[in-house]
Amino acid sequence: MNANTRIQWVHKKILNNSYPNAQRLAERFRISHRQAQRDLDLLRKRLGAPLEYDKSRKGFYYSEPFTLPILITSDNDELYIQEISSVRDDEELGADASIIQMQIPYSATVELSNKLAAIELSNYIIAKQGKDRYYCEFHSIEKFIGILMSLESDFRLVEPDWLRERLVRCAVRVLANHPTSDDTP
Repeated sequence: MNANTRIQWVHKKILNNSYPNAQRLAERFRISHRQAQRDLDLLRKRLGAPLEYDKSRKGFYYSEPFTLPILITSDNDELYIQEISSVRDDEELGADASIIQMQIPYSATVELSNKLAAIELSNYIIAKQGKDRYYCEFHSIEKFIGILMSLESDFRLVEPDWLRERLVRCAVRVLANHPTSDDTP
């Protein structure tokens, strides 16, 4: 994983009030504690994030609203740091929110009925949260819904509510357009 991916993860955790710290970052991405500290320094110093540490929660937060600039994903990320850090306001670029959101992954919690379903979702599973519950991250809503709909086993989308509602709307539309032989006159 490159620095952009790790910084996006930290940013998302801060926005979710999860108070990430260097230790969690190092564990999540299997990097050294020192590398995690360098990533946080890059976020603060080069990207201008108002990053503050909360001693009671043992993690970082933004002291004022902050939006990440659009990040360029590349094998040569270090070559782009100067350009990335010069972009402070997404309105300067005329970029819309969907471009920025594509960089920050969505997340969902899914309950799966068997291990085969977990294997099918393995590219999206970030952590196991109990016996049959998994925390997933994804960039494309449509692709993730498609994967869920194609599972050969039962599942339950625990959260977020908006994604569950969208999944249900998709299923209702599919069923309405494909009546069973019992539904035909």
